[in-house]
Amino acid sequence: MGSQTGQNSSSGFEEDPHTVTHLLNELEGPDTSRVALVIRTIYDGDEHGKFMERLDTRIRNHDRDIERMCNHHYQGFIDSIRELLQVRSQAHKLKTEVVRIDEEAQESAKQLLAKSEEMIKTRKVQSNISAAVDALTLCLPVLTTYSKLQSQMKDKRYYPALKTLEQLEHTYLPRVASYRFAQQMRDNIPRVREDIKQASMSDIKDFLEAIRWVSTRIGQVAMKRAALQYNMDPKLAVTRNERHATLPPNPFTGETYEAQAEAQSDEEEELCAQDLIDFTPVYRCLHIYTVLGARDQFETYYREQRREQARLALQPPTNMHENLEGYRQYLYGVLGFFVIEDHVLNIGNGLVTRSYLGEVWEMASGKVVNNIRNHSSYCTDTYLMLNIKNLIMLFAHTLQNYGYTVTPLHELLLEVKDHYNEVLMQKWVQVFRDIFEKDNYHPVQVETPEEFSRITEIFPYRDRNLEQAQFPKRFPFSMMVPKVFQEVKVYISACLEFSEDLNLSQTEKEDMVRKSTNLLLTRTLSGCLATLIKRPGLRLLQLIQITINTLHLEHANVLLEHYVAKLTGSIEDSSKPGLGRLQGKAMFKDIRGEAEEQIYIALRLKIDEFLDLASYDWMLAEPRGMSSSYVLDLIAFLTSTFTAFTNLPVRVAQTACMSACQYVAKCLMAMLLSEDVKQMSLAALEQVNLDVIQCEQFAATEPVEGFEEGALLMCFADLRQLLDLFMTEDWSTYFHDYGSENSKYLRVSPHNAIIVVEKLREGEKRGMFSILKRSDKKKLLETVLKQLKQLTQHQHAS
Repeated sequence: MGSQTGQNSSSGFEEDPHTVTHLLNELEGPDTSRVALVIRTIYDGDEHGKFMERLDTRIRNHDRDIERMCNHHYQGFIDSIRELLQVRSQAHKLKTEVVRIDEEAQESAKQLLAKSEEMIKTRKVQSNISAAVDALTLCLPVLTTYSKLQSQMKDKRYYPALKTLEQLEHTYLPRVASYRFAQQMRDNIPRVREDIKQASMSDIKDFLEAIRWVSTRIGQVAMKRAALQYNMDPKLAVTRNERHATLPPNPFTGETYEAQAEAQSDEEEELCAQDLIDFTPVYRCLHIYTVLGARDQFETYYREQRREQARLALQPPTNMHENLEGYRQYLYGVLGFFVIEDHVLNIGNGLVTRSYLGEVWEMASGKVVNNIRNHSSYCTDTYLMLNIKNLIMLFAHTLQNYGYTVTPLHELLLEVKDHYNEVLMQKWVQVFRDIFEKDNYHPVQVETPEEFSRITEIFPYRDRNLEQAQFPKRFPFSMMVPKVFQEVKVYISACLEFSEDLNLSQTEKEDMVRKSTNLLLTRTLSGCLATLIKRPGLRLLQLIQITINTLHLEHANVLLEHYVAKLTGSIEDSSKPGLGRLQGKAMFKDIRGEAEEQIYIALRLKIDEFLDLASYDWMLAEPRGMSSSYVLDLIAFLTSTFTAFTNLPVRVAQTACMSACQYVAKCLMAMLLSEDVKQMSLAALEQVNLDVIQCEQFAATEPVEGFEEGALLMCFADLRQLLDLFMTEDWSTYFHDYGSENSKYLRVSPHNAIIVVEKLREGEKRGMFSILKRSDKKKLLETVLKQLKQLTQHQHAS
């Protein structure tokens, strides 16, 4: 600022000769204490030679004034001497001629009196001239100073004018207080002061209006400097307006910003507030109001106006959330306001205080945080949110350079990070859905080592048997597994990208990434998988493959934990296995459980499709001697299906196989006992028996390993004992052993037997038992039915 002051002083010598005149007047003034200040001002400038020329000119002017005054008074002195010499000669003559003169005295007296009166008049004129010269000498500085004051007011140099007015009032006017014009000047001084006050206030209003236009530019320049300081991308502080639109000229310099950019492209980072704004009106008005004793009034006005401008700058554009440019312009304006105030704080001589600025920033920071929070909540573009995060970081760094507290901005970044993660998860919902939609749910088969390497690079699956196998090789999972694994890794990297530069510790960063990943797994991926396995039209083999895929994704949970640890630079602590772990295992287990249930349901539905093809002729005369076609198709389906269970856990395959056999036996039993079948022949019963035998043979082959011997056959035990009882007509054994734990027909209930007997009896009425005598057959059925009902009644009674 010192160099700037010197430059201003030197420029004043060039532009305004009155400044030199003022300095000369200061040197000639009675106040000797100002001589040193004036001399220092002269030597601080670079126009010393010009000042010496002006000083020589002033000396010559004074010499001429002195010579002119002396010439004027010297003539009067010479005239007086001559008159005195004449008087002396006349007195001498008078003394020598006293006698002669005495005679003539009476006559000469009249002439002498006349001469004396002329002399008196001459003396009065001489005295008046001397008094006039003295008065003019006294009044000339007053008039000169007043003329100088008028010139300064005309040139709008109000602060020098105020100083001149003080000099006129306190130095020169008291010397001419007796003159009327002096009183008029004194009466006019308050009006001049008020004019100066109003003119300076007009300048400050123009200044305040102008800085509204240039604040955004100042904020942009400040952010560019901070970007270079913190090694951030300077393009964050490049606006579209710079590239596509013409900005209005700088109200202080009149230069367009395009011209400035061309002239300062290599030195833009060196710009600061005073390079773009002329703060002279502020300093001038502050000094003027201080001199006038109204500093408090000016401070109050300035602060109120700036508070109002802060409120305007804090109002965001309505469409700020649509693109990064809206956030840029908003933050530029806010930052520019506080950069300007910081500059005024440093050089404003108390016009702005740190406490005042702290209050304004506290108010502004809350509004900035709320506005960005509200507008960013509408954002669904992750790339835009990353740019917003970087812009906020740059905004915070810039403010921190100027001494402002930026803790609320860092807290805002954590909130924006949470929203960013939510947006990411919404985006990944579609990513997972696309993967599930495009997957063929068949094991991945590779023909060449290159294809094998591509799969293992994406998903590091290790299986010695698979590695040693010949091509083509088949992975147990479909492409869904490596794609989902890869996308989860991409999501983790995206989360970590936002967490960078947030001043977080390694532990906090790792916790955030793990938390976000857990949400992706337990909420997003889990929801997509749950929707997938319940999707209508999903085939049984697809459900099986999905279940196998979840098993491998569960195993990949450890790989994801290693990946998180690698990215965050943390060291996994094996002594704390439950600390900070991903929750994918539990999620995949739950999903696999749901998928297994869907497998069981789909298996039963598929069995129903085959059973629906069953078309028994319940009044069949002779059995066909072979199993029904629908049973053969059903057995073939089950055989191929359980072969696909190879890569599933044994428990799942066993449960599916057991439930399938139980369901088939249950359905066949239901066919026999169905109320829709009113009558039945023994041949039809034998055909059912052939079908059950086929099912028992399937169960005996143990399509799924790990069952105890005869476990699957027990599924058909109820049906087998019922059919054996009717095929052999071993009723005596049944009734004899009924109720015994060792009964051969322990699983045949009297109720079911009654239903079948009644159906056979109805069939006998149509003559289906032609081989035996009808009477004997009818009598046997009636006897059996009677005994069965007695057993039923006995059960109810007991």
